[in-house]
Amino acid sequence: MNGQQYTLPAGSTLGDALKISRAPYIAGTAVGILKEAAKEKTKAVTEYAISTPRGELRIEIKNPESSSGKLWAEHFKDYEGKSVHWASSEALAFGPFEAEIKPSRETGSFEAFEVLFGAGGFDPHNTHLIFSLRRHTAEYGTPEDRSFAEVIAGRNILFRLSREDTILGIEPIIEWEQISEKTCTTDLSILLEDGNSIFTYFEVELSRNAPRGAENFYALTREGTLHVDTTTSSFISDDDLKGEPVPYENFEPRREGAISVRTVGYGLGRTYISREDRPSSLVHSVVGHVTKGIELIKLAEEGQKLSIESIPPQIVLLGHSFGEVEAVLSSIGVELIKEGYTGEDAIIVRQDPPTTLEILGDAKVTAYAVSREKLVEIEFYPEKAPKSVDFFRHALELKTKTVGKLPVYMIYDDTYLFKTEKEVVKYKEILPENTPTNKVLGGEIGITNQAAKRMGTIGVRLEDDELFGPTGERFASTNIVGRIINPEKLLGVKEGEAIYVTEIVRK
Repeated sequence: MNGQQYTLPAGSTLGDALKISRAPYIAGTAVGILKEAAKEKTKAVTEYAISTPRGELRIEIKNPESSSGKLWAEHFKDYEGKSVHWASSEALAFGPFEAEIKPSRETGSFEAFEVLFGAGGFDPHNTHLIFSLRRHTAEYGTPEDRSFAEVIAGRNILFRLSREDTILGIEPIIEWEQISEKTCTTDLSILLEDGNSIFTYFEVELSRNAPRGAENFYALTREGTLHVDTTTSSFISDDDLKGEPVPYENFEPRREGAISVRTVGYGLGRTYISREDRPSSLVHSVVGHVTKGIELIKLAEEGQKLSIESIPPQIVLLGHSFGEVEAVLSSIGVELIKEGYTGEDAIIVRQDPPTTLEILGDAKVTAYAVSREKLVEIEFYPEKAPKSVDFFRHALELKTKTVGKLPVYMIYDDTYLFKTEKEVVKYKEILPENTPTNKVLGGEIGITNQAAKRMGTIGVRLEDDELFGPTGERFASTNIVGRIINPEKLLGVKEGEAIYVTEIVRK
């Protein structure tokens, strides 16, 4: 169980094992079970590690049956000790050496990071191992099959190599396949057998090179679980924060167990965990690594939830009192600096630095608090108005924080109007949904949809109304997104001030 051995009576179930081991586990999450029977060596070697003074490259053979692929497989050890003979902005070459190739005199087109054999002067006695650095065309005297491999890891090392560097060693990556029965299940009644390996959770160490990306991951796994939305042979992904912006912070290879988040383009905000090695990417910032339980990542199936523990644990100050956080911060050597309201009912609504890893790095944090009367609790209606609730959460950053700020725009009669600090209406639509029909209840929150000019305005009425929505618009122009649990707190608020919002989830 998670690497620890236990002895159970015959006929024991997965549930019995969880009770006896007290292993980290959250009810409803999937557990991986692996029964190893034997091991066998993979028949075809397709990956090779090439050591250089600047670091290790990995290449993958695209077609082992091609003439160049066979030449590599038979003679790769001959290329050890070869130096960089020439280099340009487009390619670099190790050699020369003699090889049995038939050079072509045609101009070839090559993609970045392809690997090929080329004959200088079209002479097989003057053959080189060539690495393409970018897309280009050239006459290298390559065989007809052109490139035979691709660099899949360590691509940045190619740009640091010079004529003083040599190939120190080349080793095939020999994988051993487990011949096993495996499953990933939430069924705790499954009977166990002698020799089963069980994985109840995985552990993650967040990268100090990506403090904001790490904070995004903390938010994603706030409940101690990760949802598996997509599975492929090379990764699993959680899409819960898809659409939430994350800065690019850390460029490094996405090795097995790497956790990365997409920072631009389609899938922005999507979090990936690599099941196998992949090269670095300019659109994937690596925010951490799986340090235990990679087996669970490999066994997980689409639609399941997995238990997770993060190192270091997240430091959560927002929504707490100074008294609640002082002892915790002191125990880990972090100095607390108080700002704003400091009465007994003070609630922290802002902190600097904003991320856990920066706080630990600085060993201090400044926390700004307000009176508890300015913290408003909201219950959303995601089933009735999913897109509008998403708009609200995104605008107040409630997807990644436990407390959001909402400035007061206008107050009249019993109506309070708010405008978010983020200008979300510039890039998010608010189509009509969950529009009221007969009456709006006091305390319900509305957003003006795009049927009216003041799209994106947020409003609350303290009393019931049968004519207009919470933003003062007609019913057809108002989407009801939730309700304030304690609307009486708005009575002391003035125009130009701000309230702070936290979400209450009914279970």
